[in-house]
Parts: sequence; C-alpha cells; structure tokens
Amino acid sequence: METISVRKILSFIFLVLILFVTVLLIKTFLFTTPSNQFEIKTAPQIFLDADKVTDHLAKAIQFQTISYQDSTTFDGDAFLSLHKYLEKVFPHVHKSLKKEIVNQYSLLYTWQGKDETLKPILLMAHQDVVLVEQETLEQWNQPPFDGKIADGYLWGRGALDVKCGLMGILEAVELLLQEGFQPNRTVYFAFGHDEEIGGSQGAVKIAELLRSRNITFEFVLDEGGVIVNRIIPGTSKPVALMGIAEKGYLTLELKVETKGGHSSMPPKHTAVGILSEAITKLENNPFPDNMQFASQLFQYIATEIPFFQKMIFANIWLTRPLIERKLSELPAMNANIRTTAAPTMFKGSDKENVLPMHAAAVINLRIMPGESVASVIEYVTKIINNPQIKIDTLGVASNPPPVADIHAAGYEIIKKTIYQTATSELIVAPFLVIATTDSRHFIKLSENVYRFIPIILKQQDLNRIHGVNERISIENYLQMVKFYYCLIQNLI
Repeated sequence: METISVRKILSFIFLVLILFVTVLLIKTFLFTTPSNQFEIKTAPQIFLDADKVTDHLAKAIQFQTISYQDSTTFDGDAFLSLHKYLEKVFPHVHKSLKKEIVNQYSLLYTWQGKDETLKPILLMAHQDVVLVEQETLEQWNQPPFDGKIADGYLWGRGALDVKCGLMGILEAVELLLQEGFQPNRTVYFAFGHDEEIGGSQGAVKIAELLRSRNITFEFVLDEGGVIVNRIIPGTSKPVALMGIAEKGYLTLELKVETKGGHSSMPPKHTAVGILSEAITKLENNPFPDNMQFASQLFQYIATEIPFFQKMIFANIWLTRPLIERKLSELPAMNANIRTTAAPTMFKGSDKENVLPMHAAAVINLRIMPGESVASVIEYVTKIINNPQIKIDTLGVASNPPPVADIHAAGYEIIKKTIYQTATSELIVAPFLVIATTDSRHFIKLSENVYRFIPIILKQQDLNRIHGVNERISIENYLQMVKFYYCLIQNLI
C-alpha cells in the first residue's frame, strides 16, 4: 500500500510539473511582438543639401538661448536673434505659414491644410537649452556654443536637446514648400522658449491660446522617446521608443527647525542628522514597482530577446520578484518601473562650528502613471514618519498625463514613418518617458499625445543630454529632416 501511495504521489508531482512547464511554454510562445498590419511605403527621394542643412543647425546652436532657474538672468535678446535667423534661413516658411509670437519669445506657426474638416496635428520642439557649467568647459572636445562640425558630428548644446528637432522640422517644411506641397490637414508647430524650466511661460501660454480658440488635435508629437542602439538588455536591433506616456513631476522640500547652538555640545541628533535619517528611509524604501510599461516594452521586442529572457517576461505572474530585482539594479530601467525619489540639494549651517537652527533638503520625484502628486506626498510622509519634519511642495507639480492610444491613427502614422525612414532594420515599441516634456501642457487639446524624435543613442551617448560633449551625427540629423518630411506627407 505504501508503495502504491508513493507512486501515486510521484505521478501527481510529475503531472503537476508537466502542467507547470506547459503553462510556462504556452505563455512564452504567446508572448510575441504584435504584427505590423500595414504596408511600408518606400520613402520618396529627398534631395538635401547636406552641408547647407547641417550649417543651419550649427549656426542655430551658436545662439545661447539658455533657460536659467533665476529668471533675472534670462537673455531675451538671444531668443529674438534666433527668431531673426529663422526668418533668414527659412524664407518659404515665413512667407507661406502664419507665424505668431506668444508671450514675447515662443513661436507658433500654422500651415493651412487642404481639408478643413480634418482635425489638425501639432508638432513640437523647444528653443531653449540648459546651462553649461563653467567647471565642465575644459571637458568639452569642442566649445559648447560654437556649433563645430568635426569627426562626422555636429557638437554643441542643443545638438540633441533639442534644436535638432526645431531645425529639423523647419528644414522639412521649407523643402516641402519649395516643392509646392500642401498637407491634407492643417499642421501647427509650437516652439516654446522655457521647456527646460517647466514651460510655464512658453508651452503653457501657447496651449492657453489654442484652447481659447477651441482648437483640438488629432495627435500631438513632441520629443521624448528616441532610437536606442544596444541599450535594452538582450536586443541586437535598434529600438525606436515611442513615448505614449510620461511621468508626473514633483519637488518636495523637507525642513527641520531646532535650537541650534555650538558644535562642541551637540544633541543626539542635529537638524542635519534628522534630515539625513529621513532621506535614508526614503532611499531604503523605494516606491512599489509597476510593471505595466516594462512588460509592454519587452513584449514588443520579444522576437529579438533570448528565449529565456522572453520566458521570464511572459510569465510575470511567477517571475515578478526576479524582474523587479534585476530592473531595479539599472537606473534607467528602475525609473521605468516605479516613482523615483532623488535627493538633490541639502542645506545646513553656514559655519563649520555652529549647529544649524534650520536645515532643508530637496527631493525631486518623477511620478508613475497611476499615481498622483497627492498619493506620492502621502507615501513620503508615511515613510519618513517624523512630525518634526515639515514637507512642502516646491515649484509647479504635475500629475502624470493620460496614456496615449497605440491603436489610434496618429500612432500608426508615426510608426509607419519611423519604419519608412530608418537607415537600418529596427523595432518600434511603446515606451514610458521618464522625464517631463512640454507636451504635458497640451493634454486637454488632444487625446493622443506622443513623444518621439529620431535621435539615435548608444550607451555612451546617454550622458551627453544635459551633459558634456553633446553632439549629433551628421547622418542622424539628415535622417531627422527626412523623418519630418515624410511624416507630414503621410498625414491623411
């Protein structure tokens, strides 16, 4: 009897294992890249004067249209000079399109389409760039505002973020106008002047103006997603990351007040110590993971990743702890699966031997879709769990915008254009943009706001944006012009 019972148990265990493996394999084979149900048309012949087009961007970089946190240092003349330059190099644009200056420095162009019954679209970029820190100047291979062309690259602040987009759009429109082209639907172009500090005086004002005219868009396309080459683990093909969502934004200031005094007689915990403990708690207790966007991304690249890696993501019901641990080890992927909290500033005493009466720390948070400013503040308060610490919001906070539809006509048009103008075989995949863009100010004007610009980035390029040695390859920039050229032609 015992032998029979043992055999039955072993048989049962074996059957369970067979069923378990079968489930794993079935889910893995079903975890496939959604097929592209459309015909990719061959890109039309586009005759670009490469030297001329590249020189236009090089000269645009020379205008130091910098956004400063301190508004008193704003140099409006740099922006006005850029505007005059745009008028000079894009004469057809300024003759044929309606141009409006919004709040002195932002630009709004309207290109009237043939069919007024079609909803218009909006293409976006921004004029401003971030500051170059003086102490980093010696690290640049080329001066950051000279717009130098060397070694097949165009160097300078704005080459990637994002004067390449501004100039690339206008180059494409200028060429189409020269050819006598008129789009089927009306196209708007919005170029804010303060995206790098939130867009409150640029994109916000443009959005308010358009809303006052009751204008809504079929879709909006701004910067955000890019083409990454061998950055996503397991992939050999480039992946065009189409931003269908972006994170919300919040900055919190943590403040503590104590009696202060002389450093020779410190209390058990100084104000700095109290805040340090709070920050340590936050770093040791990250926000819960949300695998929605990571899982979707890996499904779209499923045909390119190794089978075992594919099995892991296909069976997230089982492997979630493993995935969470592995993705959390990579800063870029960690930011894709949770709200992040980054301590960025700390202020204590002004003198080495004086205990601070006041101490403050600044935490910058990027909020996952599904969460909100309110829920994030609640979580931070709960984790810190110290009534002695006062928590205030700094600057403008924003909840995550709605997620755009990957089945909408706008997504399909952009996707077709990416495939049509790619210089090599790639994959298009939906993506969560972990930063914030000006596009979030237009969510009341369109149900589908997308974030993509065909910049090609390798691992070593990730730190160039806002960093040292910002540059774009000449080949890549010419491809960008072709992308916008074909995108406008593909509008239906």
